[in-house]
Amino acid sequence: MFIDYQNAHNSAHRSFCSFGDDLSDCTLDPLKVALSAIAKRAPGGDLKQVRVYRGRPDPRKEARLAQVSDRQASQWQSDARVLVKRRPLWYPQDWGQDGCVERPREKGVDVALAVDLVALATKNAFDVAMVVSRDTDLLPAIEAVFDLHGPRVEAVNWAGASTLKLTRNSQVLRGHTLSRDEWNACRDRRVY
Repeated sequence: MFIDYQNAHNSAHRSFCSFGDDLSDCTLDPLKVALSAIAKRAPGGDLKQVRVYRGRPDPRKEARLAQVSDRQASQWQSDARVLVKRRPLWYPQDWGQDGCVERPREKGVDVALAVDLVALATKNAFDVAMVVSRDTDLLPAIEAVFDLHGPRVEAVNWAGASTLKLTRNSQVLRGHTLSRDEWNACRDRRVY
């Protein structure tokens, strides 16, 4: 399971939360997301690993958010099947100054997921990779895995959200849609 955390989190918020709801109300437990997605598949598959890709706030610039992110990563990785891979957030030069309107952004998170997806596929480290993201920047990596004619890739999305679709006519990316009830069961309600 490969989870683009911020993408999955924001998609769930747009699909299931009301305007004005705090983003923290949609915090996801990656292991619960993975188990819900696996339950959508035909019986017989085992969850080997949940790889979570996300940005990490700079503790010098956003101390509280960095602590929350660190606690989440630690909690999620308390299950040996979960691996959290974080990359530092990018901050605008005028961050923290009056008039700064830009927010920190993730940089390299989707690339890290894409590189791992292809690298692990070439090592036959999985039979099926489920990708939880709507980021079309991942399509070249998914197509590269298809070209290996080995492991399969499947997409996971939330009801009401768009899903990844391959542009090649001969290839079909199997998809799994998680419902509002499944999203509710996947929420991470712990206080960090």
